Amino acid sequence: MRTVSCAAIAVALLAAPVFAQTAKPTAAEADAYVAAVEKEAADLSVRVQQTAWVNATYITDDTDALAARSGAENTEKSVLWAKGAARFNGVAGVTGDTRRKLDLLKNGVNLPAPTTAGAATELATLTTRMSSSYGKGKGTLDGKPINGSDIEAAMGTTRDPAKLQEMWVSWNDNVGAPMRKDYTRMTAISNAGAKELGFADVGAMWRSGYDMTPEQVAVLTDKIWKEVEPLYLSLHTYVRWKLNEKYGDAVQARTGPIRSDLLGNMWAQEWGNIYDIVAPKGAGDVGYDTGELLAAKGYDPVKMVRQGEAFYSSLGFAPLPDTFWARSQIVKPADREVICHASAWDIDNLDDIRIKMCTKVNGDDFVTIHHELGHNYYQRAYKAQPYLYKNGANDGFHEAIGDTVALSITPDYLVKIGLLAPARVPSADKDIGLLLRQAMDKVAFLPFGLLVDKWRWGVFSGQIAPGDYQKGWDALRLQYQGIKPPVARDETKFDAGAKYHIPATVPYTRYFLARVLQFQFYKAACEQAGWKGPLHRCSFYGNKAVGDRLNAMLSMGQSKPWPDALQAMTGSREMSGKALVDYFAPLKTWLDQQNKGKPTGW
Repeated sequence: MRTVSCAAIAVALLAAPVFAQTAKPTAAEADAYVAAVEKEAADLSVRVQQTAWVNATYITDDTDALAARSGAENTEKSVLWAKGAARFNGVAGVTGDTRRKLDLLKNGVNLPAPTTAGAATELATLTTRMSSSYGKGKGTLDGKPINGSDIEAAMGTTRDPAKLQEMWVSWNDNVGAPMRKDYTRMTAISNAGAKELGFADVGAMWRSGYDMTPEQVAVLTDKIWKEVEPLYLSLHTYVRWKLNEKYGDAVQARTGPIRSDLLGNMWAQEWGNIYDIVAPKGAGDVGYDTGELLAAKGYDPVKMVRQGEAFYSSLGFAPLPDTFWARSQIVKPADREVICHASAWDIDNLDDIRIKMCTKVNGDDFVTIHHELGHNYYQRAYKAQPYLYKNGANDGFHEAIGDTVALSITPDYLVKIGLLAPARVPSADKDIGLLLRQAMDKVAFLPFGLLVDKWRWGVFSGQIAPGDYQKGWDALRLQYQGIKPPVARDETKFDAGAKYHIPATVPYTRYFLARVLQFQFYKAACEQAGWKGPLHRCSFYGNKAVGDRLNAMLSMGQSKPWPDALQAMTGSREMSGKALVDYFAPLKTWLDQQNKGKPTGW
């Protein structure tokens, strides 16, 4: 029997137009629509992934063109599918399974265009122009142009406040400010598209992807923030007075907000680059270097990946398929241009899983391997699910799995795999340094991870008006991060646009949730493994009971609401920051001792 093309169904649904149909759709039509879309989407995804892989691992003008064409086709189809799914809003008798898939289809587009003639083209032009503008953006250092990746690196190593200020101001002025008008227009067009899909605005549409109402998502993220805020405040107070010690009152006051360009990162989102300024004396020397241990034991990049696989095998997961080893890019090819940014791939939604890295024998890449393989094992665990359920339970889960395993690369794990001699395990007096170094990234990130989308939710809802974009951004940065720009800003500026995810329209709440979930998963795994020592020293390597519980969550994919998946792993149905707070509890005690007599907050 000939199957009808899903694209034909979607076009037919749109033709009248979508929201002026005379015949009321039925539950049976909803079932048929989902089945047709799921088949075509699964087939298309394989072609898209294959093309993207070739482009990422063999960059030429031709593969660029092929990838652009493939990506455009995928985007166009996703918009058609979303609008077709919206036709069934409110239809009685639709099964829970079909309704879930319809909702996933509606949330399959970050920025929907309305059916107004020319709107889709204008929206694509705006987003492409903003992303391209960001990619080509330059700041200055010593009056000379400096590109994005170089300015990021320089912000992490420069300790001259005048140079830091120059880089910060030039980047935000040159990159953010010029796209303000485009961003305003993009907001108006995409909001109209979201309304056609049945959402109040784009922000509400993004929040609808969490098995909760948009209002409940906002409440949940606020609740989590309140749980972790005291830890952040203690870290902020300590870092502020260490910066004051280094730079003096004229640069960084002893009280009030921190000057954002002093924190080692253009957006003050992670502070690990200035660990040398805040480190307790002697704490940076933990007694071993993972990269040196790997080199001493004769590890090469492939052996490092084999060890990463061995971690998951120790939990009871099946070995990676032969195709993983034949098709992955583990080292940088010598004969062509490739994208080296580490990533995990699922080409055929079944067993063709791969990683793409330009692996070097060092500690950072050893951690990255364990992280990226977390994505691959998640992808394989849910391969039996229908196509639309082949994803993480929510967008925070996929990132959190790899991070959970990466947290388990502790001295105990290194001893068990023969890399570290038991006599060289760091003593307890090194714990504060280890925890502070981690907190400078993982804890410092939390308020930024929250406020990026809070700003966008306000913009999309109209709560932050186009004439108040800069004011709204600065207010949220002050409220949540306790930071301020190094110079006064006004409404000719658009500092939000100088952060990649804003012009690229990548939702950001996922990163906030992943930072929290990884500690929930990790603590649950350590309790399951019977770990008795300090939480941050735990490794659940070799524990098959943990593997069984982890697999129970991973294999669900997105087939059930995320609380079901969370419960399978942790026993709780509630996302919470409490596990993160427990992990850093010894550091919090130490920070509070250091902060005695110093005002907290701003």
